Amino acid sequence: MKIESRLAQIGSQSSPDTGAISYPIYQATAFRHPKLGQSTGFDYARTKSPTRTILEDAIAELESGDAGFACSSGMAALQTIFALFSQGDHLIVSLDLYGGTYRLLETIMSRFGVKATYVDTNDLDALEAAYLPNTKGILIETPTNPLMMVTDIELVCSWARKKGVYSIVDNTLLTPFLQRPIELGADIIIHSATKYLGGHNDVLAGLIVTKGKELSAQMAVLHNSIGAVLGPQDSWLLMRGMKTLALRMERHEYNATVISKFLLEHPLINEVYYPAFESHPGHAIQNKQSRGNTGIFSFKVTDAKLVEPILRHIKLIAFAESLGGVESLMTYPAVQTHADIPLEIRQKIGVDERLLRFSVGIEHVDDLVADLAQALDLAQAELEGGAL
Repeated sequence: MKIESRLAQIGSQSSPDTGAISYPIYQATAFRHPKLGQSTGFDYARTKSPTRTILEDAIAELESGDAGFACSSGMAALQTIFALFSQGDHLIVSLDLYGGTYRLLETIMSRFGVKATYVDTNDLDALEAAYLPNTKGILIETPTNPLMMVTDIELVCSWARKKGVYSIVDNTLLTPFLQRPIELGADIIIHSATKYLGGHNDVLAGLIVTKGKELSAQMAVLHNSIGAVLGPQDSWLLMRGMKTLALRMERHEYNATVISKFLLEHPLINEVYYPAFESHPGHAIQNKQSRGNTGIFSFKVTDAKLVEPILRHIKLIAFAESLGGVESLMTYPAVQTHADIPLEIRQKIGVDERLLRFSVGIEHVDDLVADLAQALDLAQAELEGGAL
């Protein structure tokens, strides 16, 4: 069955007793035992709950994994994964990285003796140089946030397997509709499901998918023990969002492609970071390992003084953090999503004061282009008029 059909049918055949097309919300934390020594399969909601189970089974199947785990946020999912590691362990991590992941590693995991080295994960020589006897895992973002760097998943996961370390891939930006890293050799997938999977800026959630019985069993213990699980209401909202993922991702990609081309030709824009372009250094790899592009890209204006008036003058597009929803959002990474990353690291990778990140929604593309055009015109007029 095609993925579009599998998405649309999530939970629709899971209530044979009632025939409910929309799987119900089981707002229960405790479940009755038929008798001593027997269970319905549900005992306590932190360990397992009916609505969450449908979601977890769905994401595992969509990602070609063996088990899925729904968490209360993307960061909760990441913390649950990091609990696989012990004091003295070392991780290799993508250099261009979401600021929240960097914060978790450097302010919390480091206190427990887990250290990280940040490298260009597409550079095997850099991976070899970073590898230590105590290296236990590699965390890949691809494409990265916000500079859209692309890593060859199959190549890096093969390298990780030879080294005997876990390969963890953040698949938030492409989702299983466009990219399935487990099929390319990954051990663990993570999603900030708040983003494209939920898709409506109304549910906070994280998802983990594991491959292999032993690893899945380990993750089940950590998921239950840490307890940052997703509640039934949010599980249902997330499933509802995922049903339209295919349609939304197609519109996100179309809109992002049109708008990024518009910006690429605009005199106030220096660079556009989007793997759909043949000029992008990761274009060929992206085409090899995915079947399309996401709806997010970043761009640099010619003068940092343009940033404030652009953000002030956009109307249809909201100046807000997050990404992946039906509404278009623009973010200033240097002071928002990546503020916790030290200045010298941001400057090294190119997250500077001229960079804006655009999460393109599903509005009509003409309206989005018009909104950008008027904001750029007004910002330019203010700059030339000496108002800035």
